[in-house]
Amino acid sequence: MICGKDFNKNFSKQKRSLLPPITHPWLLRGIAFVIGISLLSVVLATTHRALEPGRFTQTIPIPKTTQDLLPINHATQTASEAPTTTQWQTIRIAPGDSASKIFSDLAIHSQLHSLLKLPKVKETLTKLIPGRSLEIKIEDGKLTDLRYAISPIKRLEVATEQGQFVARMMEDKVEHRLVEAQGHIEQSLFLAGKAAGITDNLIMQLVDIFAYDIDYALDIRSGDRFKIIYEERYAGGRKLKDGAILAAQFINQNKRYEALRYTDAKGVTAYYAPDGRSLKKAFIRTPVKFTRISSHFNPKRLHPVLHTIRAHRGVDYAAPTGTPVKATGAGKVIFKGKKNGYGNTIVLKHGRTYSTLYAHLSGFKKGLQTGQRVQQGQVIGYVGQTGRATGPHLHYEFRINGVHKNPVTVELPKAPPLAKAEKETFQRQTQALLAQLETEHHIAAAAPSE
Repeated sequence: MICGKDFNKNFSKQKRSLLPPITHPWLLRGIAFVIGISLLSVVLATTHRALEPGRFTQTIPIPKTTQDLLPINHATQTASEAPTTTQWQTIRIAPGDSASKIFSDLAIHSQLHSLLKLPKVKETLTKLIPGRSLEIKIEDGKLTDLRYAISPIKRLEVATEQGQFVARMMEDKVEHRLVEAQGHIEQSLFLAGKAAGITDNLIMQLVDIFAYDIDYALDIRSGDRFKIIYEERYAGGRKLKDGAILAAQFINQNKRYEALRYTDAKGVTAYYAPDGRSLKKAFIRTPVKFTRISSHFNPKRLHPVLHTIRAHRGVDYAAPTGTPVKATGAGKVIFKGKKNGYGNTIVLKHGRTYSTLYAHLSGFKKGLQTGQRVQQGQVIGYVGQTGRATGPHLHYEFRINGVHKNPVTVELPKAPPLAKAEKETFQRQTQALLAQLETEHHIAAAAPSE
């Protein structure tokens, strides 16, 4: 009988006898083979995972080829023999950019010299404007096409034809579309214009058209309404901008004003009433954009500083210091300087009959001199508080043959109407616009804006 101790000893001897010695050469080669197979499996598995979509993150740079190769016969070249690479690039021009810099960045500078030999190209590419875009097409490292927008409708196009650059100036045809808009005033003309879907530019055009008849600061009332017919300009199916107002109607305190745009035989464009009367007058009603009238024309006013009854022969327009003051009519500067209680003052002479005075100015327009002629609407000075004034405002006087008149209510002289020969052409050209403008249900049915 074999005891437990002897059994373990005999089993260990048998176990060792079953294992060959590890020093045998064939055994060493087998172990190395197994280890090699295992390592290869790990590498292949890792590579497979790396090539899965979204896992490859390393970018290997490809060096640019700078050496010119022998010419290739493109007529017999096949895609399999020499694959081509074509790419359009859009370069937004930054301040300081030039054609030379852009072409160098794109590694096509060697072609710039031959490109600039074309007059149209040289004239354009040497005057690149920051903010615009240059489109360039490169094929196999060579420039083949170029586009540059000179304006919203005009562009330079360069193409390669029979191995040579050919440049063309392309211009889109501008389409003019007539658009009608109308508004109902509740709070202000500006808000009514926005509710009608028209731009600030069109609102200001409307203001300028009737500026001689309507004081937009004093005359506008809730319930007033307007209607305009204007142009929208399109090119290539896209809107470029709003054009001019061709016809306008404004109903102010139940009084109807109408205007039609017309260019006469001399090329002068202006707005006229349907009967040919010019809407333009020799004077605009107010010389400054003001917040309120702080003192009206009053021959028996109590002076706010002297506290005595002294006639106020003008109108005081309260406005912030520095607000531009404009000449209400074309004329000649006959006085510029300090004038007693008026402070800094300008006096303009308008022909033989009319004169205007602008007082309490903080300063004069730079370069304005006595004896100089100014145009209607030209800035001549700035609102201030010089002289005897209790706050910043413009004191404005209007005189006819030396006699003071109320600037707010005086009847302003009109510009001459159309000549008889012009009037017939005017009425013929504007007949359709006037009919559309006077279609009552268009404007009368306009609902108040909310």
